[in-house]
Amino acid sequence: MALYQNIAVIGAGAWGTALANAAARAGCNVTLYARGTTAAETLSHSRENPRLPGIRISKNISITGDISHATKSEALLLVTPAQSLRQAAAALAPCLTKGTPVVVCAKGIERGTHKFMTEIVSEIMPEALPAILSGPSFAHDVAQGLPTAVTLAAKDAAIAEALVHALGSDTFRPYHSSDVRGVEIGGAAKNVLAIAAGIVAGKKLGASALAALTTRGFAELMRFGVACGAKPETIAGLSGLGDLVLSCSSTQSRNFSFGMALGRGDTPARDKLSEGEFTAPVLVELAREKKVDMPVASAVAAVLGGALTVNEAIEMLLTRPFKAEG
Repeated sequence: MALYQNIAVIGAGAWGTALANAAARAGCNVTLYARGTTAAETLSHSRENPRLPGIRISKNISITGDISHATKSEALLLVTPAQSLRQAAAALAPCLTKGTPVVVCAKGIERGTHKFMTEIVSEIMPEALPAILSGPSFAHDVAQGLPTAVTLAAKDAAIAEALVHALGSDTFRPYHSSDVRGVEIGGAAKNVLAIAAGIVAGKKLGASALAALTTRGFAELMRFGVACGAKPETIAGLSGLGDLVLSCSSTQSRNFSFGMALGRGDTPARDKLSEGEFTAPVLVELAREKKVDMPVASAVAAVLGGALTVNEAIEMLLTRPFKAEG
């Protein structure tokens, strides 16, 4: 089994910094890439990311603004927003050593192309071994070393297992899988469904309504996942159900908070990225292509696109025909 002791994290936002801390805690030699020399120097000096206030960046992490230096590592964690992943992959590709695992740590589907994240890596970085890391995790929890479990998937099960052994510790527990598409679908779709959950909370429709929405959202996630070739056990696991439950129940979730603002009739804050806003229309388009019924996701897309108001979307869902559960 290949061992990956030298890990580079590409992207020094909150999630990238948290994963760098987790990898260092697991005993890896970690390089954290921050775009721009000034940003790298600032983080190196302060050892604190302003997006993770109060959390120290491990002294065992080397911080660099030189992307060619970062790509000398044995494995890369690519931690950029989903809609920026293509650009980041293009910057990495010329420097990448053939056969290097590139673990995508973004959750989404690319607008326009309808491609999942590992598909973009395969297209832009043909020398890479694409993998995906996803699951119920908040950056602040992971950065602090609070117990967290996620899923790491690669088509080659041995690669996934080796990466799990490299990154795993007593508080950061990755489970390995070869169901790459299933893990990607869970991470992308749950962001959209979390916006719906936030709307329910923002409208103060009650805990019963929130539980119902989350459960019916999971039914949509399962239908869509199976139609796309995902394994049901993956959708019912950490990267599917687990991430959905977390994202639909906490204001730490950017997508949930975004939905809450919509439910209250407020303008959502723009200082934090809500991936579900960009994924919703793409998810609904893919669902139509697969002939999968996703009423909750469709309602979210309609609200975001201005086709329905929040109240109209709620009325539409509440007046759907009665039918058997499934």
